[in-house]
Parts: sequence; C-alpha cells; structure tokens
Amino acid sequence: MDYRKKFRVHPGDKVKLSKLDPAYTGKHDSEDAAKEETAHYLGKLARQQAVLYAEHKHAILVVLQALDAGGKDGTIKHVFSSVNPQGVRVASFKQPTAVELAHDFLWRVHPHAPGHGEIAIFNRSHYEDVLVTRVHKLIDKAAWTDRYQRIRDFETLLVENKTTILKFFLHVGKEEQLARFAQRLDDPARNWKISEADYSERALWDDYVEAYEDAMEATSTPKAPWYVIPSNHKWFRNLAVSQIMADMMEELKLAFPASSVNLADIRRKYHAAVKQAKAGGKKG
Repeated sequence: MDYRKKFRVHPGDKVKLSKLDPAYTGKHDSEDAAKEETAHYLGKLARQQAVLYAEHKHAILVVLQALDAGGKDGTIKHVFSSVNPQGVRVASFKQPTAVELAHDFLWRVHPHAPGHGEIAIFNRSHYEDVLVTRVHKLIDKAAWTDRYQRIRDFETLLVENKTTILKFFLHVGKEEQLARFAQRLDDPARNWKISEADYSERALWDDYVEAYEDAMEATSTPKAPWYVIPSNHKWFRNLAVSQIMADMMEELKLAFPASSVNLADIRRKYHAAVKQAKAGGKKG
C-alpha cells in the first residue's frame, strides 16, 4: 500500500481527526507480520541517506508533531536508527526563551534548517507557535492566521533551496495517550518523561485537536505536505514513516557524485605501490 497517498493531507482537504482511526494497521495484524516490510524500507532509507550525504545537492526536513506521548522520540529512535549520524541533526523546540520571544517566531527555527546533504528532524517545530499559543490564548485568530502565511512562505523558501519537507502528525487516541502516561509511571526508565503538563494539557485535548486540524488544512501544500500517521501501534507508525521517507527520497533521483580524481591514474599508482611493497617484503 502507498502510505503517501493514503495519509497525505492534500491542499483544500478538511481534516477531521475523529474520523481517522489511530489504531489502523493496514494489511498487517501484528508487529511480526510487518517486520520484513519495515526492514526493507529502513534499509532503503539508509541507502538513500548515504547518497544524499555524498551528493550534497538536496536537503530533507522532517517535522514531527503530536499530542503528548504521541511518539516523536520513538519515531526518531526507530526510523533513523540505521542512517549515518553524520548526516542527521535533531532540533527540539520547547517553550521559547526570553531572547527568542524578543524576536519574530521563526527567528529561532531557521538556523536549524538542513543544509544540502543533511536530514534535519524537528521534534516539535515552528508549528508550536500556532498550536500552543492558540490553545493557551496567547494570540488571537488574526495572529495565528497570519502565522500560517509566514509558515507557508518560510517553507517555500526552504523548498526553493532544494529542501524536501515532510510533515508528520503522529495520531494517537485519547485512551492510548492515557495508557502511555501509565507506562511512564510504572517504568523507571520512563519516569523522567513525566511532567505536570501531561495532565493539564490533556484537559485541553479538544482544543489541541481543533488547532491541529486547522493548521494542517492551512499549511499542507504540494511541496510541503502533512501526513496523518496512525500511531496507536508504534510498529505501524515506524513502517508508515519509513516507507513515505524512503519512497520520497527515491524520487529525488539521487546519485553518487563522480570522482574528482583521475581514477586510471590512481589505479596505476595503487598497483605500483602494491608492487613496491611486495618487493620490499621479499628483500626483508
């Protein structure tokens, strides 16, 4: 199945998250059933990333957004586990500092955009400034509508610089979120993730859903699309994200650059060096 077609928010689409099943797993009924296909796309992604890094002509920006416990960290850990760390950067955007608040809302974001040859992952992103600010009534409708346009302009600028943008909303159900909160309480390795905001923000669930729906409708463009990924099952989330990324990168027609040296001349020098080494070994 082509998950790009199934989960993509097309320009003009109305997004209703309540109508999208966060527990969807397509043709697979278990993690084991999806293992081979997931491994295929992770391997494909690793190969494409190696060429991206070497060619140094394109950049990839991955935006991950979700409600609390949606799986942003897990997606980064599992989908990008097979790629070369030299070519990947992660930026996490938390509550703005006083210095950041003294500038326009995109000021803190632009320096983290990927350069050619890189994949940059935004773990939360510039979209926080039309989500959190809206839900907590820090800005009004006129302000967040204006910010939608600023975001579209910003992403257009990146695309014009040969950056491919993929924006993933990791869609989890309300009960699944509560179950993941329970895991944080029960697992000492996850205790550090617990925050007071988990439950205070959960009380604003409907407001966040509405804000996400509006933001995706306003900013999913042909060159910077949103994908709503069913994420109740972490293994399916990983499969869908890796397939979308690997297939998209394949369409860039990436290619290893030609050698910058005369290979025939280098081969002659190599063989001469081998011959000399053998001769030296015999004398010894």
